[in-house]
Amino acid sequence: METLGVGLIGTGFMGKCHALAWNAVRAVFADLPRIRLAALADSEQGQAERKAQAFGFARATRDWRSLLDDPRIDVVSVTTPNHLHAEMAVAALEAGKHVWCEKPMATSLAEAQLMLRAAERSGKTAILGYNYIQNPAIRKIAGLLRTGAIGSVSHVRLEMDEDFMADPAAPFSLRSDAKSGYGALDDFGVHALSLLRVTLGQVKRVVAEMAMPYPTRRLAEGGERKVGTHDIATMLVEMRGGASGMVALNRAAWGRKGRIALQIFGAQGTITYDQERLNELQIFRAGALADEQGFATLLMGPAHPPYGDFVPAPGHQLGFNDLKVIECRELIARILGKESWTLGFEEGFAIEKTLDAAARSFAKSAWMAVE
Repeated sequence: METLGVGLIGTGFMGKCHALAWNAVRAVFADLPRIRLAALADSEQGQAERKAQAFGFARATRDWRSLLDDPRIDVVSVTTPNHLHAEMAVAALEAGKHVWCEKPMATSLAEAQLMLRAAERSGKTAILGYNYIQNPAIRKIAGLLRTGAIGSVSHVRLEMDEDFMADPAAPFSLRSDAKSGYGALDDFGVHALSLLRVTLGQVKRVVAEMAMPYPTRRLAEGGERKVGTHDIATMLVEMRGGASGMVALNRAAWGRKGRIALQIFGAQGTITYDQERLNELQIFRAGALADEQGFATLLMGPAHPPYGDFVPAPGHQLGFNDLKVIECRELIARILGKESWTLGFEEGFAIEKTLDAAARSFAKSAWMAVE
């Protein structure tokens, strides 16, 4: 494949992230096909035209389905609101396109299953936008666990906190609408589950609690509307490997901007990571002399691929959008049939089954097995 034609649906925060990645990926990773930015779709024609010019796409349209009829497009980025993912991803796969769909996979298990079946029928590559797993620090943690660096894992604790829903005076938005999903559980809790997936494997069973700190939100035109999502969720989990765990999610946590605090406890040590310090991890190894014990900080650098493809010196830091560029490279590798560090629709559906079990657990106040 000499050229890869790209279509982009959606021009918001994640749409721009995808556009930046498509523009940068070949400059960072030179052994890739040439990228052709063929067409961009947004629900408003003027916005589509402005963003197409800014992002470097050849054509703009308000009709996202027209991208699927374009023979110059090989892969479609779906970066629209959560409740639109299923329809767009299925249509793109049925049109013979590869798909790069943002998380969460869908807003219901039934829709996620439709997406998985469409991917299986099409034979095309279909991955989900779990870019936090692309961090060299997360890859290093996965490697440490594979080699038994801290022995058998007994417990994992994962907290994910942001404050974009913390203000009780903020107006009602799509994130408060039940059609967008459960709330913190799937809006960004899926990121937490993606990290568990690549480090410790699949969840076996779960019990969950969710909370709605602000049951109503004001409307911009006046009055109030009932909130249909939960901004706080907590899960106890049992991993298939036997470890116990806790996942705490809060998108109404004042002061937290992008925190994912991961602690993994083993028989011979502990690994910790906090995404607010994106480029480092800590490891404690048992067995050292009592007066020399402590956590060692590993700072990411060229020794932790693919950091060195961006920066030739340690300590200079990678950022959020760099992780998206790495994810774009991994998507292309998967399209080309090469080894790829990605979560496809099959792995994504396993995450969605965990969310579904958690939601059923909350409704019934009981542990639920993940099928």
